[in-house]
This record gives sequence, structure tokens and C-alpha cells, in this order.
Amino acid sequence: MCLFSAPPLIEFRPSLGQCSVCGGALKVQKTRPRSVTTLHIGKFYSREFILACKQCGCEHHSEQLRILVPPGANFGYDVLVYVGKALYISHRSEEEVVAELAQKNIQISLRGVSSLGQKFIVYLAIAHGRCSSDIVDAMRLKGGYIFHLDATCEGRDPILMSGLDSISQIVLGNVKLPAEDEKHIVPFLEHMKKRFGIPVALVHDMGRGILKAVAKVFPNVPDFICHFHFLRDIGKDLLGDPYDIIRTRLRKHQISSKLHYRAKHLKETIDLSPELIDLLEVGIDEDNLLATASLDSLASLSVYTLIRWALDGKSEGNGYGFPFDRPHLASAKRIHRLHAHIAILKKSHRQSQDKKPVIQLHNDLKKIIKDKVLWHAVEELEKRILVFERLRKAMRIAHPSGRYGLNDEGCKIDIRTIQYRVKNFRMWLMSRKDYPQNRNTQKMVSQIDNYWEKLFADPITVQTVSGEVQVQPQRTNNILEQFFRSFKRGNRRKTGNKSCSRMLRTMLAETPLVKNLENPGYMKILLKQKTSLAELFSEIEVDTLREALRQAKLSPDKIPPKIKRLIAMPDFPEKVVKMVEKAEASSQSNQILR
Repeated sequence: MCLFSAPPLIEFRPSLGQCSVCGGALKVQKTRPRSVTTLHIGKFYSREFILACKQCGCEHHSEQLRILVPPGANFGYDVLVYVGKALYISHRSEEEVVAELAQKNIQISLRGVSSLGQKFIVYLAIAHGRCSSDIVDAMRLKGGYIFHLDATCEGRDPILMSGLDSISQIVLGNVKLPAEDEKHIVPFLEHMKKRFGIPVALVHDMGRGILKAVAKVFPNVPDFICHFHFLRDIGKDLLGDPYDIIRTRLRKHQISSKLHYRAKHLKETIDLSPELIDLLEVGIDEDNLLATASLDSLASLSVYTLIRWALDGKSEGNGYGFPFDRPHLASAKRIHRLHAHIAILKKSHRQSQDKKPVIQLHNDLKKIIKDKVLWHAVEELEKRILVFERLRKAMRIAHPSGRYGLNDEGCKIDIRTIQYRVKNFRMWLMSRKDYPQNRNTQKMVSQIDNYWEKLFADPITVQTVSGEVQVQPQRTNNILEQFFRSFKRGNRRKTGNKSCSRMLRTMLAETPLVKNLENPGYMKILLKQKTSLAELFSEIEVDTLREALRQAKLSPDKIPPKIKRLIAMPDFPEKVVKMVEKAEASSQSNQILR
């Protein structure tokens, strides 16, 4: 319900009776009308009386109106905070936010929601920066901070890099980079160092850019490689080549499309006799399928179910991604088994009048079964998997039977035990007969040796208010991986688009700071004595906001508007060449005249 039947007119005046600068008398300089909308009042018209000092000319505005709404804006801070939380915490779409606010009798456009969402991020970033010293104090009480550094991107879009303290679970800073290399990462790390001090340890992946930048900015800080990233990278190197061959050969044969086509048409036949599914279920349970129904009636169903079983191989895995999950290998192996079973069915249906589905499927599989390149790659990959799985078991992470997928933090086990197990794995690998000729296993040993000191380190002793405490950094960087995945899931929920490319291009770099709003410890630091984000944001000067908003919209790879207009011309390349040729001809003429 509306608080008022029609928007009321409310007058606002400064509470001061004299100038706060020189103590001079104040007089009304002008009045400023405005339409304002807040959650607790709804829409109203404000008339602000702006007073000016007779002596120094200093202007004075209404403090009460300033608390409700930003200068020059039409929507209150409470609406801005509502929109920000709906977009970035509840992952509502802009259309949903418009509808929700309409139910609260607040009319706003999609563009208005988008604008308030961006302002929310900028306000939050400013407030976050202003409480940096308080965050430092809070982290110091716990012995310092362990800096987890990671980045995410899609294709050629800007890279979003974030830094997070794993002890307090606070996102410390974010930046968009055109490339994940040393020269772009160093300024971000320098900024983090200046704002939060030197961390007690760092955890990151094996990217060359990050490794070089960390060594330059934090040269004497204990530096750890994420075990999950290490194992994933070493597995990609070992298994990548044969796996790529399998994927390419499956695509060349278009076997998935063929099986889907067969399944689609067989499903139409099965839908005409749904009772066949019950007969199949009974037959499977009683291990007596042939006695349950004739071959003619079950030919289509048996072929259909076998095809669906083969196609389901792509869903095998525990959610870790390659090289831990290998869906294309699983698919190839199921196809091989499918061919063997179809050959048996073909013989079993010798007396059947309707063995067409079996014959068709058998013919579909002939070429792929004869593909020696494919099956040699399968054989080679399975040999290499035995080696990789042995290292995976030694490191006790991303376990094949794990239930947490990419959220897996590894088994809770002493780091020295893991070190001992990996050392034994290394010795076993080097003792194999084929080691002197096997470049893949030699590379594995080289990678283990290269990162040994960054993989296994003693717990760090830190000083807290309660005395010395030993801290063992998390051996994975999954805390940030999970963080990025939650953002991408939220984007998919809002847009329905699996790709996050547009989100990464258009989102403000500091958007990940919203994750901190779910952290009670951080909120206590951020708000201090304030009761809400709206009250906190009301203290931020509008000029500060505008400049921060302008800076936030600067993209690391944004094309200047004039160049964007030029390259849109269809004959742009020809004009560039012609221009250069004229310039060179003119230059040569000038030299001759001289």
C-alpha cells in the first residue's frame, strides 16, 4: 500500500542557524525542487532551502535530505542498497528487480536499476577503501593475512583478478587486467601491499605472470603453489595429447550426432508402446528378458536403451574437470562396449523379422571401431592415467570418489605425510624401465622438482594477541575458485546464458567485494557504529562517487570511441594503406626538394 494517496511535498532546511565556516548569518539563496523515492516513504516531492553565508558565501544544504538521497539523485540510498543486494547477492535479473520494486510502489526502469547497481558497487568500493586500516587491524589480531591470488577470464575478455585473505575470508581487492602477465599484475600487488601490508604467506596457481610478480613484490614471503592447480596442470601435460586425439576422432566420426539421431527415431516407436519399458524392467530384474517378451517387440527398446547408456558416458566424472574427469574417454570406451553388445544382439535377432534397428546401429559403429588412431590413443591414455592416478592418490586431493567436485579442499592430512608420499611416487617413477626414454614421465619429475619448495613447507608461526600460533596455509586455492564459480552461477541464473563473457566485460572490477557482505566479521568492520549500508553510503561525498564511477568504467582494453568509429568503416583497411602511401610519397618529395 502507498503511504500517501498522492506524493506529498516535504520541505527541507539546514539545521544550522549560522555559518559553520565563519559563524556568519545565513540567508536563503535558492530553493531546489526534486522528485524523490525511498523505500520507507515512497515517492514524494522535496523542496530544499539552500542557505548561503552573507560573509563568506559558503552554501549550506539540508543534512536530513542528504541522509535520505544522494545530491541530484531521485532514488534514496535505501533503494540503491536494495537494488545492489538484489542484483549481486540474490542474483536477481534487472526485470525481476523492477517487478519487486513495483510491488513496493516504486517505479523504476531497467536502465535505472542498472545504474543504481553500478553505483552500489562504487559506493561499496569507496567504503571498503576507507576502512582498510580497520581491516588491517582485524587481520593483525589473527596474526596477519594469507593472500590467495587468482584470476578468471573467458576467451579474450579482460581478466578479473582477485585477492582474498583465507583467515578472515575477506575479499581484499580486485582488478581487471588486459593480460595475466608480470607488468600488469605487479601494480595490483603493490597496491595491495600499500593498503594491507605484507602477508604472512601467499597461495596461487602456477601462472608465470603471477610467479614473477609475486617474487618481485613479496620477495621474502613464504610462497605456496595450490596443490589442486599443480596436480591439474601436471595431469593436463601428461594426458593432454592422447585425450585431444580421442576428442578429435570422436568429433570427426560425428558419432554423438548419429547416436542421437537413432535414439530420437527409436523413441517415437517406443512412445507408441509404453508398456515395453515395464517389460524391460521386469526382464532385467529377473534376468530373463527373452521370456518376458518377443524379440520383435523389444528390439527397438533394447537398442534405444543401449544408445542412451553409451551417450551417458559423457556425464561420467566427479565434477573436477579434466584431467581428473575424462568424459570423452568414457564415451569412447562405452562406444566400444556398445559395438560388442550390438554384435551379440545382431546374432540373437537372427530369426527376428524386425532387426532393422540393430543392423542400422551396427553399421553406424563400423567406421569408428576400425579407427586405429582412436583406439591406439585410448590405449595410450589409459597407460598414462595409471601414472597420474598414482600421483593423485599420493597428494590426497580430488579423490575419485569425492563428493565435493571443484569445492574439494583435499584430505585433512599432515603436509609432511603428503611430502613423503610424493617423494615415494617420484622414486617409483624414476625406477621404471621406460623412464630414460619416456619424456612425459621425465617432465613430471622435472615439474615436481621445480615446485617442490612451494608445495611443501612447514607451518608458519605468527604472533596474535593470544601469543604465538602456527598457521598452515590451505593447500588449495579453491577458496577463490569457488568464489569465481558462485559469481558465474549467479550470472547464469540472471541471464540464462552459460557464457560469462559479457558479464566479465561489463562488470565493474570491484564487484566481487559484494561477497564480503555475507561475512559478519567484515560487516562489523565496515559499518562501525552505523546501522546500515544506506547510512554508511550517505557519508560519501558525491564528487568522490562521480570520480570513482568514472575510473571504475575505464576498461583495460577499451577501444577509444574515435578509433571504434573508424574501424567500423567497410573500406577502412584500404584507406589506411592509401593514407600511408601518400604520407611516404610526400616525405620522399620533401627530401628531394631539400
